[in-house]
Amino acid sequence: MSGTVLVGTQWGDEGKGKVTDLLANDYDYVVRFQGGNNAGHTVIYGDTKLALHLIPSGIMYDSVTPMIGNGCVIDPKVLCGEMRELEEKGISTDKLLISCNAHLIMPYHRVLDGASEARLGANKIGTTKRGIGPCYQDKFARYGIRVQDLLDAKILRQKIEAALAVKNDILREVYDMPTYTVDEIWHEYLEYAENIRDHVVDGSQLLNAEMRAGKTVLFEGAQATQLDIDHGTYPFVTSSNCTAGGAMTGAGVGPTRIDKVLGVAKAYMTRVGSGPFPTELFDSYGETLGEAGHEFGVTTGRRRRCGWYDAVIIRYAADINGLTDIALTKLDVLGAVDTIKICTAYEADGVVYENVPSQQTAFHHAKPIYEEMPSWQCDISNCRKFEELPQEARDYIERLEELAGVPISIVTVGPDREQTIMRGWK
Repeated sequence: MSGTVLVGTQWGDEGKGKVTDLLANDYDYVVRFQGGNNAGHTVIYGDTKLALHLIPSGIMYDSVTPMIGNGCVIDPKVLCGEMRELEEKGISTDKLLISCNAHLIMPYHRVLDGASEARLGANKIGTTKRGIGPCYQDKFARYGIRVQDLLDAKILRQKIEAALAVKNDILREVYDMPTYTVDEIWHEYLEYAENIRDHVVDGSQLLNAEMRAGKTVLFEGAQATQLDIDHGTYPFVTSSNCTAGGAMTGAGVGPTRIDKVLGVAKAYMTRVGSGPFPTELFDSYGETLGEAGHEFGVTTGRRRRCGWYDAVIIRYAADINGLTDIALTKLDVLGAVDTIKICTAYEADGVVYENVPSQQTAFHHAKPIYEEMPSWQCDISNCRKFEELPQEARDYIERLEELAGVPISIVTVGPDREQTIMRGWK
């Protein structure tokens, strides 16, 4: 195995951080390939719970080299703070690598993100207001500022001047907000440059050379399939490609480097922010899942919307990502309810859909068609083998596997690394 892509199959928050942490030590590199600090991975390190937003989960392992790929957008203030926090906890960041071609989130990106969201009113997207969308907009408008620009003070100043010639007009004329000076941003970002200078590399060139030499890479995605800019529930999506194809462009490697695509799926569904959610629960079951699963966003602290498992969404994710395996997380949470429902199809305006409707309106109107299974109503957090699970839990896993058409090779039954059942993952 040389390359494995790990992606979310739902709307994010599936537990990708734990799965990455679980597998990372088997790889030479862990590469984050898209997104910014709008994502959060919770990782248990000894007795410490770590919330990582930019740095890949493999940072805890001495044998792993973590890399932030070119497809990411980086807020250097957040990155430097995260590096400092890890160092204070005794976790070295010396091996962290940062692609020279990743784009930088600037102060005006954060301000414009919040102002734009406020302007949308009832039609707001649910952005984290971290500046991710505006940064990606500048990237594709071809006047973004990249990590490599930090290493040349003259170029950095010229690019800030060019950007502010546009951004200050927007801040002043459209939003009636304060503007920025070149000096205040330039001096601030030169300080960040000194902190990350030694970590900057040509990520694509390095990874291809290492993979040719037999090194293994785990490509770590943020967000999830239904938040992908092309394949998600547009416009209620993020601004990057968080499906498996994004690993190639976001790290600079070709598809022939990839052997496995592991999709992470929660045993029920959650979503943060606005947008359609066919299986969302507004009753006591939704409350129970939220409380038992501690469903609050790592980055924002927002309470997550909860719902039953949606097999239609997972089938879609299996196709879009080319999944070879599924890691099913938080199975233990379903022990808190007395019955479990699985959405196997939708009904919208009299039409039954076994796949995700191609029309946005149909998806917004979709009503889930459920089948029901009994819960096990007991604690399964100490199970370490599939055979140790109650029959109801085994039946549930096998039914989800059948509906997805993809083997469920990993099952987690708690937040700790050892609370995992390895079921065929190699």
